[in-house]
Amino acid sequence: MIRRYEASDRSTVTEMLDEFYHSPAVLHPIPRAHFEKTLNAAEAGNPCVRLYVIESGGRPAGYALLALTFSNEAGGDVVWLDEIYIRPEFQGKGLGNEFFDFLEKEFASAARFRLEVEADNEGAVRLYKRRGFRPLEYVQFIKGE
Repeated sequence: MIRRYEASDRSTVTEMLDEFYHSPAVLHPIPRAHFEKTLNAAEAGNPCVRLYVIESGGRPAGYALLALTFSNEAGGDVVWLDEIYIRPEFQGKGLGNEFFDFLEKEFASAARFRLEVEADNEGAVRLYKRRGFRPLEYVQFIKGE
């Protein structure tokens, strides 16, 4: 089951955020204060933030965090899959594919779906390629955290 995040999910999702940011899927951990800002934005209904809880057998199996934006280059709305995390005990059970099916249906009018992945996260790379994602040949720059 995939459903929108609710305030009552805060402790469980905080736990999963911490698991994700201490996994090999990310470059480095982030301050826990960032988790609070994200959850506060989701609870306040920030139109750029969508946070989903992924459940399996009634248990929290993961989460997905989307950032919604618009792109002239893409010609419309862009759904940035900022984070998707499936807990290790639930990996390999089709939940990632199930989430992408949901995502493509929920945002059928999006011009582009975008995500990033650690190059050595082979399982995620395989999933994304199977789902039709391809590398975008840009070099990204950031300023700030």
